[in-house]
Amino acid sequence: MLLILLEALGAGCILVLIVWWTMFSGRAEAEAAHRAANLQAPKPDQAAERDIQP
Repeated sequence: MLLILLEALGAGCILVLIVWWTMFSGRAEAEAAHRAANLQAPKPDQAAERDIQP
């Protein structure tokens, strides 16, 4: 019984490590690219003024 509990605990730890790794691996580069794209994008009020025809 103890062996089964230890095996389940080990499998749970491995699962948590895999999920943690996939959530945060490479995130800094993606966030930097996202911030750069947001800085270059026009603001909603600027886009509305540009699209209005006189």
